[in-house]
Amino acid sequence: MEKPLADISLPGVPLHKKGKVRNVYDLGDRLLIVATDRISAFDFILPSLIPGKGKVLTQLSSFWFGTTALVCSNHLVTAEVEAFPAALKKHRRILDKRSMLVRKTSVVPIECVVRGYLAGSGWKEYKATGKVCGIKLPKGLVESDQLPEAVFTPSTKAEVGHDENISFREMEKRIGSALAQKIRKVSLELYHKALLHALNKGIIIADTKFEFGLDGEELVLIDEIFTPDSSRFWPLETYAAGRGQPSLDKQFVRDYLESTPWDKTSPPPPLPAPIVRQTAKRYLDIYKKLTGRSEL
Repeated sequence: MEKPLADISLPGVPLHKKGKVRNVYDLGDRLLIVATDRISAFDFILPSLIPGKGKVLTQLSSFWFGTTALVCSNHLVTAEVEAFPAALKKHRRILDKRSMLVRKTSVVPIECVVRGYLAGSGWKEYKATGKVCGIKLPKGLVESDQLPEAVFTPSTKAEVGHDENISFREMEKRIGSALAQKIRKVSLELYHKALLHALNKGIIIADTKFEFGLDGEELVLIDEIFTPDSSRFWPLETYAAGRGQPSLDKQFVRDYLESTPWDKTSPPPPLPAPIVRQTAKRYLDIYKKLTGRSEL
């Protein structure tokens, strides 16, 4: 197992923003996004690292950007270090397989969530109200049921703290009706395209989230897509509605933390070595299954 990467140092390259997992660098008319092996849960960056995680996120996103390019254009210019600007070549050892050169966009401040199955917070809300994010669903659904049709449930995009679910009407107020409707339509199309691909690989994408930007008038898919950090993946062969499903994503870490005494307000505890190893294995396994590739 390779040594995990906690942070990135690129002397001479201006740091634009440091997120929970990614460092973003400003290259003038482009951005460089570099994924570390940090992992977050419940709005905290955990003290443990997941070896290879940043490479999985980058390479899987790159695969999906290519797969979905006809549905919506995206910000990826290249994920090949050899095609990066010359000034970055000296950093190729750090950047290889965990970085993307992307075009700059004006970020739309909405998290765009698509839910195809009843799980997580959606299941909890349905049990209490018969709705998911205010959208009324048929009676009698059980945990992990496939929804009659996938639903689009936007939320705020919080720089700090929790994202908060908002209604589609509120989204229209915030960014305009035409843009909101276009984003909803594209998000559902992206989900359905990826769901079909994943089912053919033996994987269910229960839900996922997207981020979008604008390049002039053009809607552009940004950040990451259909990764274990942004999606809920279940194995198709063991799927059965009426119970929780084995997770092939970050939910595995959340479930472990839920089993500990941690109060989700104080600094989080480190992950035990077996949890780190199993998480790294899940990330790599889902990458291999979805891409059909034997290695990163």
